[in-house]
Amino acid sequence: MIEFQAVSKSFWTGKRRKVILNHASFRVEIGRSLGILAPNGAGKTTVINMMAGLEKPDEGTITRACRVSFPLGFMGGVNGKQSAHENCRYIARLYGLDPDYVESFCRWLCGLGEYFEMPLSTYSAGMKSRFTFSLMLAIEFDIYLIDEGMPATADVEFNRKAGGILRERLKNATVVIVSHQPQTLERFARQAAVLKNGQMYMFDTLEEAKRLYDYA
Repeated sequence: MIEFQAVSKSFWTGKRRKVILNHASFRVEIGRSLGILAPNGAGKTTVINMMAGLEKPDEGTITRACRVSFPLGFMGGVNGKQSAHENCRYIARLYGLDPDYVESFCRWLCGLGEYFEMPLSTYSAGMKSRFTFSLMLAIEFDIYLIDEGMPATADVEFNRKAGGILRERLKNATVVIVSHQPQTLERFARQAAVLKNGQMYMFDTLEEAKRLYDYA
């Protein structure tokens, strides 16, 4: 599970202080995928990054008692000067996995061809998304984090293969997805929450969350 206990997070925008969370407490349970609704600019990406441990709270504590993925599409864990080949093997060693397996899996799934041996800095946004998504799927996590604001890929064959693998993984894993559109969450989560006024309002169903979200 992931638990936020009295967590506060804010940013100075140059004109005012933007509050993302204000002494907010909630938890994500294994086996209960969660969709988080919030309008653009409310701090969805910040919350996902905090769940992954990429950003620290100003106050409060965040507890992770399971294997939590990096956010889908996150590029901060890879080196742009190195090739996909080199990044795969490096990440595999960090997670104590077989580098040959991780490399082979990513090479098969992302379908980059000769670009797999070239620096990530030479990739298009779509190619980077395919690679980082492949890398995330090469590692089995208990909770997968998905941010709707991450770059998407238009590659139909990749989407078919990756989507099938993700659906299979989610039979035994949990997903947390953030979006400003309720229909985006329907495919992944039954339980939902609304990020509003620095608090995370948790609901048992997406329909309940939509009522508060639409009212807001």
